[in-house]
Amino acid sequence: MNDTTIARPHLSRRNLLKVGLFGSAFLATAGLTASLSGCSASTPKLGFSVIRESDLPFLQALIPVMLKGAVAPARMAQAVNGTLESLDYSLNHLSPELLKLTVQLFDVLAMPLTRGPLTGVWGSWQNASAADVQVFLNRWQNSSIGLLKMGHASLLQLVMMSWYSRAESWAHCGYPGPPTV
Repeated sequence: MNDTTIARPHLSRRNLLKVGLFGSAFLATAGLTASLSGCSASTPKLGFSVIRESDLPFLQALIPVMLKGAVAPARMAQAVNGTLESLDYSLNHLSPELLKLTVQLFDVLAMPLTRGPLTGVWGSWQNASAADVQVFLNRWQNSSIGLLKMGHASLLQLVMMSWYSRAESWAHCGYPGPPTV
C-alpha cells in the first residue's frame, strides 16, 4: 500500500520568527528607501486632502475591479471619481495611527520594489489589466500570510464603504435612501 500523506513543511517558532524578522526588515528597508528617495510623496494631490499622486494609479486600477457588477460599464469612470472623493473624505477623518498604516499600505503597493513580489503586478498599475488586479486581490485574500489578508480586508472595506456611502450606489443594492424628516 502506498503512503499518500502529504509532508508538511516544518515551521518551528524559530523559523516563524526568522521569517517575521526578515519580512519586517524588508518592509522597513523598502519604506526607508522610498522616504529617502522621494518616492513616497507626503503631500496630497491637488483637490484631495489625503490621497497623493502616487496613490492614484493603484486606486484607479483597483476600484473598477471591486465595483464590477455594481456599476454599469458606462458609468464606471464617474463611479471611480466619486469613490475616490469619498475615500479621500474617509481617510481624512481616520485616526492618525490608522491613517499612517493606510498610507504605508499604499506606499508598499505603489513602490516597484515591493509591488512586484507582493502583488504579482510587476509593471505599473496603469498597465495592469483588470484580470491582473483580480489575481492580486485573490492572492492576498487567500494568502497564508495574515498581514496580506488584513491588507486585502482593509482595501475591500475602504473601497466598499466609500462607494456605498454615495447616493448613486443605493439603487443597485435596493436601499431607498435615508428617510425624509
